Amino acid sequence: MSSENQGVDWVEELVQFLRTQPEVSAVRVDPASRKISLATLGPVDVAALEAKLAETIAAAEAKFAAKSPRAAPAGYQLRTEGGATVIGRESCETAQKLWLWREMEWPEIKAEPTAADQEWRTLGWLAAFCGLFGVAGFVTLHALPGVPWVAKLFFGVALVTGGWDAVVDTRENLRKGRIDIHFLMLAVAVGAVLINAWSEAVLLLFLFSASGAMEEYALDRTQREVSALLKTSPKRAVRVLADGTEEEVAVDQLQVGQRVRVKPGDAFAADGLVVHGRSASDESTLTGEATPVEKGLGDQVFSGTINLWGALDFDVVRLPAESTLQKIIRLIQTAQKLKAPSERFTDRFGTGYTYAVIGGSALMFLVWWLGFHLPPFENTPEVRSAFYRAMTLMVVASPCALVLSIPSAILAAIAWGARHGVLFRGGAAIEKLAEINVVALDKTGTLTTGELAVVAYESFPPGREREVMELAFALEAKSEHPLARAIVRDARAHGVKAIEIGDFKNIVGAGVHGQLGDTPVLLGRRELLEAGPLAAWAGKLPQAPAELAEIWVVGKGMIGRVLLRDQIRDESRAVLAELKRLGIHTVMLTGDRRQAAEAVAKELGLAEVRANLTPEQKVEAIMDLRKSNGGRKVAMVGDGVNDAPCLAAADVGVAMGARGSDAALEQAEVILMHDRIENFLAAERLSRRARAVIRQNLTISLGVVIVMVVATAWGAVPLAIGVAAHEGSTLVVCLNSLRLLFGRNA
Repeated sequence: MSSENQGVDWVEELVQFLRTQPEVSAVRVDPASRKISLATLGPVDVAALEAKLAETIAAAEAKFAAKSPRAAPAGYQLRTEGGATVIGRESCETAQKLWLWREMEWPEIKAEPTAADQEWRTLGWLAAFCGLFGVAGFVTLHALPGVPWVAKLFFGVALVTGGWDAVVDTRENLRKGRIDIHFLMLAVAVGAVLINAWSEAVLLLFLFSASGAMEEYALDRTQREVSALLKTSPKRAVRVLADGTEEEVAVDQLQVGQRVRVKPGDAFAADGLVVHGRSASDESTLTGEATPVEKGLGDQVFSGTINLWGALDFDVVRLPAESTLQKIIRLIQTAQKLKAPSERFTDRFGTGYTYAVIGGSALMFLVWWLGFHLPPFENTPEVRSAFYRAMTLMVVASPCALVLSIPSAILAAIAWGARHGVLFRGGAAIEKLAEINVVALDKTGTLTTGELAVVAYESFPPGREREVMELAFALEAKSEHPLARAIVRDARAHGVKAIEIGDFKNIVGAGVHGQLGDTPVLLGRRELLEAGPLAAWAGKLPQAPAELAEIWVVGKGMIGRVLLRDQIRDESRAVLAELKRLGIHTVMLTGDRRQAAEAVAKELGLAEVRANLTPEQKVEAIMDLRKSNGGRKVAMVGDGVNDAPCLAAADVGVAMGARGSDAALEQAEVILMHDRIENFLAAERLSRRARAVIRQNLTISLGVVIVMVVATAWGAVPLAIGVAAHEGSTLVVCLNSLRLLFGRNA
């Protein structure tokens, strides 16, 4: 079908909608931006219209990619408005002016099942048919003992459906010169049929296919938790041109520095800084935090998050391909491919073990036959044949549950973390984090917010603090420096009105200069005063407390200063207290002055402080912490470029937030989203739970193998019991791992 014909097809879908909805005069549809409007002349039943519209869009969804249509059926008009197409009833221009346009929400069309989703469903149906025909065969065998071929017919269908997936996988592996667990299961099933144990063969393949479906279901659930992020990635953006006009473009056309407008309900198309407007954003897709985050001038916005209520303009600071959302998606995709050390061990162990099971079963067949003189193939009510016992041994010794023990738990833990604001760079990070007994933390941006806040205004002489506030606000109103943002934020909170400053000049690295009427005004660092005509007096001004930063303001007959402090995170105290309760030693590693560092440490209850450290000295401190007390495991939590070396040196590097520096994110093995330090506790608890689940899985899988192998070697274990024990342990392992995905973990 040509694209033009496809275009006519979707127009026909909308025309049919108009025919069945006489109260609707026209439809405006823009598939690219997923916007739709309906024109009416009077009151309508909105709910009913939305239901009918959803059916129409569902029918036309696959055809919207076609070229713009060129014609409409008789009695209807067709025109384009920018990127939208308007389809309406034929009417005069006067009537069209009376149309009342209603913005409608683009109907959500249920997505087609994914490949992974389809895989477990297919396996589930195959297992169900296997079980159904197996039961039919078993009932027929006992109800019609005189016609055994009927029961065998049912058993044959059950074997085909239950073994279909194993046959497909075995064929592919044999082409590559490999054999695996699927080959073992097929070999046992064929062997059981050869000794007339049809029901045992069906039971084996039923449980094997059922456990395979469960494994694929677990994998699909973990993949869906992660792929939900991909769906939030926006495709279109509204770019604001230099003359103020709007232009809709594809997201990949955006460049750093361009201005983008986002309306309520739309997704932010890139990472940026707000330059106009106020709103709040839903960042739950990135952080797991449901509370809306207020956004105003100078605040950061992130690609894929949703603008909730106010229109915002923001300047792009990262290309869409390098946005926070895309970084997270790449990190998760990488994490799923990186295996934990114990997982790599079971992979190697599982392949060699498969060959050992086949060889061991063949050897035991000879031992039972030639050594113990059991009948080789013939089963009697009193004695099971050597071949029957060898098939049972092959089943109970197969490493299905063992191979699934670790990857199922690791994938479930990675998925839970991604959904709750904790990103693990592979299974190794999960295992190592469970072993740490020392946590080193950076101060600025980790234990504190990294955002300064005004704590006081002082004037010399005293009594003119309000003037200091007003003048500081006027001089910093146009600056984006962190100190300026803090001053502006505080002044606005106090209702200060902006004073008009003329002849504004920036003094690079020192401050700003301006003119208030006939009086020159100045704002900047202490060094700016000490280098000017006020140097003699500036030397006598009091020093700020060690934990505070200061900005000096000079006005007419007045000198004052603004005192600011980096705000301690509200959650830091509780996190450190919990780490202490768990017996984990905490230490601050910071480049700040010792007095400032010790003031924060005292307030938070940190066990140890190491201050005035360069990045190289931080690395040395990590090495020293690791060597002390018999080689402790050290986790380092940081966010900046200067933290990257010690993140790499630590046993586990933990980066604060997706908004952390690229260098920190690159070196970190664990990333705490949205600068939430309390997520470190969630990560630590999750890692310990994952380690416990892995140990439980290994105990279950190896325990069942050992017990059943011994029982089979020393006694005649029925094949059905061996099958149930083997496949039952596989199901238990999968279900046990899924507890990580659905549990609280924190």
